[in-house]
Amino acid sequence: MRIEEYEAAAEAILFAMGDSVELSKIANALELSEKETESILRNLSDRYKSDASGLQIIELDGAYQMCTKVSQYEYLIRIAKQPKKHVLTDVVLETLSIVAYKQPVTRAEIEKIRGVSCEHAVNRLVEYGLIHEIGRLDAPGRPILFGTTEEFLRCFGVQSVDDLPSLDPEQVEEMKQEAQEEVQLKLNL
Repeated sequence: MRIEEYEAAAEAILFAMGDSVELSKIANALELSEKETESILRNLSDRYKSDASGLQIIELDGAYQMCTKVSQYEYLIRIAKQPKKHVLTDVVLETLSIVAYKQPVTRAEIEKIRGVSCEHAVNRLVEYGLIHEIGRLDAPGRPILFGTTEEFLRCFGVQSVDDLPSLDPEQVEEMKQEAQEEVQLKLNL
């Protein structure tokens, strides 16, 4: 391989790993000696020292790490402060609906309704600030009870959960039938 190819490989390793990587591990991955690898990393580091780059390669006690230059922190802080747009997948939205209509509700109750694990969806909803822990059920294991937050009300444009649309019994039966058909289809696959 040419020097540029080794530099590209070392760059890819440092970028992908995120944390510092020991020189010996980089050398092993490149199938080079530590001395040759150190020279490649020095060349790569020199390229990043130009003012045109927002990145740098630093050495930390025999290990190397790719990171941003201090001069770029202002921009990183600006982007980190921007509100994140959360995407609610069907699974997350279904879980949120169960919490909204059945609150206070435990994870086990949600799973019983959905028929599958909901740990990821519940964690995502807590992360998004749409549901939160509102207490514990007085039962063995004292499971967490979840309910919706003010952020949920703001996002869905309602003043309270009492303002959520109610389903008529025919719609509920229709949805139950659809769910049973879906389960049957999955079992037949």
